[in-house]
Formats: sequence, C-alpha cells, structure tokens
Amino acid sequence: MQETLTPAVTLPGSALAAFVGYLALVIAVGLLSARFSSAGISEFFVGGRRMSRFVVALSAVVSGRSAWLLLGVTGMAYARGASAVWAVVGYIVVELLLFVSYAPRLRRFSESFDCITVPDFFAERFEDRRGLLRLALIPIILLFMVSYVAAQFVAGGKAFSASFGLEPATGMFVTAAIVLAYTVLGGFLAVSLTDMFQAIFMLVALVVLPVLAVLDQGGLGQVLDALAALDPALVDPGAIGLGALVGFLGIGLGSPGNPHILVRYMSIEDPEHLRASALIGTFWNVIMAWGALFVGLAGRVYFPLTEMLPAGDTENLYPQLARQHLHPLLLGLVIASIFAAIMSTADSQLLVAASSVVRDLYQKILRGDRRLPQRRLVLISRLVVTGLVIVSLGLGFLAEELVFWLVLFAWAGLGAALGPTSILALYWRGTTRAGVLAGLLTGTATTILWKSLPALSSRLYELVPAFALSLVATWVVSCSTRRPAGVERMFEKLRPPA
Repeated sequence: MQETLTPAVTLPGSALAAFVGYLALVIAVGLLSARFSSAGISEFFVGGRRMSRFVVALSAVVSGRSAWLLLGVTGMAYARGASAVWAVVGYIVVELLLFVSYAPRLRRFSESFDCITVPDFFAERFEDRRGLLRLALIPIILLFMVSYVAAQFVAGGKAFSASFGLEPATGMFVTAAIVLAYTVLGGFLAVSLTDMFQAIFMLVALVVLPVLAVLDQGGLGQVLDALAALDPALVDPGAIGLGALVGFLGIGLGSPGNPHILVRYMSIEDPEHLRASALIGTFWNVIMAWGALFVGLAGRVYFPLTEMLPAGDTENLYPQLARQHLHPLLLGLVIASIFAAIMSTADSQLLVAASSVVRDLYQKILRGDRRLPQRRLVLISRLVVTGLVIVSLGLGFLAEELVFWLVLFAWAGLGAALGPTSILALYWRGTTRAGVLAGLLTGTATTILWKSLPALSSRLYELVPAFALSLVATWVVSCSTRRPAGVERMFEKLRPPA
C-alpha cells in the first residue's frame, strides 16, 4: 500500500461526535438485524427476499460505487477536469437498463429455483449437476472480491489518515473491524439497511460540499474561468482521447457482472417493484456523480498544485476540501460519507465472497447438497466472513497501486467474466454450459493479461476487450454445443405472471 504522510489532524469535537454517531448507527443496525439473519442461510445472504424497493435501489447503487466515487472520481476530476464526466455516464445508463429489464428476470428465476447466489443461478439455469460452473465461478469471485475488499480497506486507511491523522495502517484495521462487526452480526439485512442510511449520507455530503465550494469562489462562472486559466482542457468534456473515452464509458459494462449488485436484485420482495427502484436508483446515481465531479473541479481551483494536498495525493482532495468549507457537524457528515462509501461496498462483497464458499463450495459441492442445520450454516458463514476480512487486510497491506486501479481491476474482472455470460443466460435460449465456461475463463484471462501488458492497458481499459471476447467466446462455443433440455421451462420462469 502507498505511504501517505499526512500531518497530524485535530477534528472539532462536534465533527467527531457526528462521526461517532454514524458508527453507532451502523453497529446498532447490525445488532438489531442479528436475530433475523441468524434464522438461515437465505436470510443471512439475501435477506429472505423481503427487501423493499427503496432499500434495494439505494443498496444496489451505493454498493457499486465504493470509495472509487468519493476518492477516485473526485481525484480524477481534479486531474483531468470536465472530461472525467465520461467515467460516470456509462454505469448510470447501464444500471438503469439493468433495473428495468435484467433485474426482474433474474429475480423471478432466482425465486423459482431457490437461488441464493450467482453461482446458484448458473447451476440451475444450465442443469449443472456435476458442479463444473460452481467450481469455475468460486475462484473467480474470490479472486476479484478479495481484491475489491482490500481496496476498500486501503481507502479506509487513507480516509482515517486524512481525517484523523492516524497512520494508514491503523485506519485500515479500524475500517475492517467496523465492517466485520455489523456484517457478521446482521448479514444481508444489516448490510442493506446500513447501505440505505449510507446512501443518504453520501447524497447530502456530495450536494452540500460542492455547492458551498463553488459559491465561495463567487459562483460557477468564476470557477470555470479559474479552471480555464489553469488549463483550457480542464473545462472541455471533449478533451479526451478515443481510447480513454471508450474505456470510461465501458466502466458500465461491469455492472451486470458484479455479484454484490446482482444479489440486490435477487433480494427484492416483488420483482414488479424494480421499476420504482430504477427511478430511485438512477436519481441517486446522477446526483452523487454530479457531486463527485464538482468536488474535483472546485478542488482544483482551491489547490492548483497536487503538492498542496495531503501527501500530494489527489485521493485526499475530498476530506481536505470539506475541512475548509464545512461547519464541524457537516464535516463529520462528510467524513462519515467516505466511510459509508467504503463500507457499503466492502460489506456487500464480503457477503458475496462468503456465500460462494459456504453455499457453493461447502453446501453444494463438498456436502453434496445434503440438508444441513440452518444455524450451523449461518455460524460457518460468520466464520468465513471473518477469515475473508483477515485475507483482505493482508492483501491491502501488500497493495502498491491506487484505490482507483484496484477497484477498476476487480470491477473489470467480474464484469468481463459474469456480465456477458449472465446476459446471454437470461436472454438467449441457445446459451450452453460449455459456452458459459468458455466465457468465464476468457473474460478472466483477458482481464489479467490485458492489464499486465502496459502496451495494451495504457490504450484501453481492460474491461472493454475482455467483455467483448467473453461475449464472443460464449456465443461461439454455445453454437457448437447442446443446450439444456429444459430450457423452455426455464424461460417460462423469466416471464412476468399473466
């Protein structure tokens, strides 16, 4: 992990109180959810499929944004200017389409076949009795999910360092401990409810801070003039190369392949409520993206040189700008919003990774789907979550790349492997198990190889070619192999009831 040499920081008492109040809230949610989540593995991992449209909308949105939005996008807008807008356009459009069309189909199928995890969906859709798809999916999910969680812990270390003057390592430990506490206690219900509160914190902070910062400079016109004086490219959304534009827009391709988003769709009480979730979620996505972009643009005016930021790190811009412009109570809210972004993603990813170990590996493969006591499965799930936190912390200490890179790498790997295969599985009857295996392996391998070759990764974000090649591989192999005999019956389950 990168060293962050941040000078000692003293928070006003009211700011610290606001932050502590936020932490008390998320822990309380975990405690109150513990009894419900202890009832069984379905309750622990998908909330018993009883989540409301509002909770699903906010939880799906914020679990997909993570520290990448508050630290990565704000830092990128600081460095690149208005052209950073293309990094948020892709996922906003794609997630709207997912809510409206993809999510209802996945939700109906998952209830009909009692699917708790994404590997459950693939195994049932392709009648995978030998567990080949599960065996392929488990290492893919663990590889990228653990990387993703590690990135969130790294971001937590940076946030604690910039906000409280703690050593980044200490901040990582504190972040991990908080996430572990309420996730282990409350499972999916606690994670979803805290995501809802965290989404509200993030929205308020991402509206208040940029508005005050812009007004303090005399208005939007003055901010744009100041940016143009520094560099005209900073106010030009078109100041971006074709490869970068395609890569930024391609970020949205990761959404249909990230299990911590997909499981939100599976958890809603009624699939017909997903259209309302689409409106709520898109509103939240747009406003949060707008706020992150304008934090970066306004921040460049206040801190023209990166050396003016703590440790010269653009990912420290958000808390530093808040410190200069907000009342201590609001400053505490901004600090809470950073941890909200981090925790809302880390907790979701921990549950997905744990579910692949407990449900897919232990229950379905090692135990042969034998009936097991539900409370024992929940206990094992809690132990697995604890183990994954330890592994993610270890990876976080070893990581030397920026949070932005780690998140995009994990986002790309999952998106390229699971995105094309899940879309074809839901919409094309001709998709076969062999085709899905080919797509999973092609997407994963292409992501890793493309990223490891600077000549390629410097020209195009690895998700775009990996997604395309995975799609082609799934289609080509499916065309040459036999589809499951019961595919028509399965597609009946994808349609809304008459």
